This record gives sequence, C-alpha cells and structure tokens, in this order.
Amino acid sequence: MPKINGNEIKPGNVIEHEGTVWRAIKTMAVKPGKGGAFVRTKIKNLRNGKVVEKTFRAGEKVGEPDIEDRRMQYLYADGDSLVFMDTETYDQIPFSQEQVGDERKHLPENLDVHVRFCSGKPHKLA
Repeated sequence: MPKINGNEIKPGNVIEHEGTVWRAIKTMAVKPGKGGAFVRTKIKNLRNGKVVEKTFRAGEKVGEPDIEDRRMQYLYADGDSLVFMDTETYDQIPFSQEQVGDERKHLPENLDVHVRFCSGKPHKLA
C-alpha cells in the first residue's frame, strides 16, 4: 500500500489509519513558530460514518488504500453470511451481516449492488 505524508492529506483523500479506512473531510495546515508543521483533519470512517478530528505531523506516514467499486449480485443468505457474486469473474464472496449493515433487510435475491473494495478486500456496500 502506498504511503503519503501527513502534510499531503487533502479533503477527499482516502487514507488508512490504525487499521481503518477514512475519508478526509476537512484539513487545515498549521505551521507554528516553534516545532514542526502539522495538519489538523476531520476524517470520516467509511465503514460506520463516524467523524473524528485527528492531527498528523508533517513527517508522519499514512496508508493510501486502493479503492475499487465493483458490480456484484446478491445471491442468498447462508446462516450469518450473505453471499454475493462478482458479475465479471463469477467469484462468490460471503459477507458478514456487519459488513452489509441495515441494507440486508432490503436485499431481494439476484439484486445487483455496488460493493466497495479496499486493497482487494470487500469493505461494504457502496
């Protein structure tokens, strides 16, 4: 996964921090008279929508995950899992109910959905 410096984070960037994927909502570069520069950011958790404020130092590295949206088809529920099929490769991928969230209540079989993948792993319904 490529890394970027903390002072290069801009609104709209998707970053991986502490094992979670976030989108930068707002950034403010700060260059104090003493000490190193830093960036104050508001970041939104892409899994649960929680917004937090975080400060990144200029030399601090954060991950920049590979984000891809794929078209998939919901097939069926299998116990605690929901099985989706990639419409291009026909691979079947089980999702936990937590990954699907409240949308699971409104998923008829054979429905086409968009699924967001982060660094090659299914993240959530887009």
